Amino acid sequence: MKDRPATPRIDAPAGPGAPHHLRYHAPHSHLNSVFGNDWFALKAEAFARFFGTPVFLVAQTVIVVIWICMNVFGSYQFDVYPFILLNLAFSLQAAYAAPLILLAQSRQAERDKTHTEADAEHREALASAAEQRQVLAAQQAAQIMDLLQQNTQLTELVKNLSQRIETLTVEMHKKFIQAEKQS
Repeated sequence: MKDRPATPRIDAPAGPGAPHHLRYHAPHSHLNSVFGNDWFALKAEAFARFFGTPVFLVAQTVIVVIWICMNVFGSYQFDVYPFILLNLAFSLQAAYAAPLILLAQSRQAERDKTHTEADAEHREALASAAEQRQVLAAQQAAQIMDLLQQNTQLTELVKNLSQRIETLTVEMHKKFIQAEKQS
């Protein structure tokens, strides 16, 4: 028996602290299988999906041609013209196929609806996160403007203090020069 890789759970995060990209679909994971998860459900789904394939249409056509040829030209005629047994087989097939196909379509519509709702929730969450980022960006822009204003004020204060120090330095220099001249 080969080791098969485990199928990731739909609600499992991608990594530590990272939300899984299908987290909005997790509440609807029970709809993944159209007919359920038991043996009959899986076979019924496969059967319903097989009805619309070219393989089914070609196989059915080949069987009908062989059936008619055996009954018209063959030595053993088990369903003579007008092929009532063939008509009965088609009726039986239709009696089972139609409900299975309708069930598959209604379940698929339900899955599509729930996935659309999950996608809408995801889009709303993205929009909410974008709004929060815009509010945060506006707050940060306001803080930056406030810090720039404070920086401008400090720069002006440093300029004023530097000018005052320069003025005092010039005055002290003049006094030292005068004191040297007097001594």
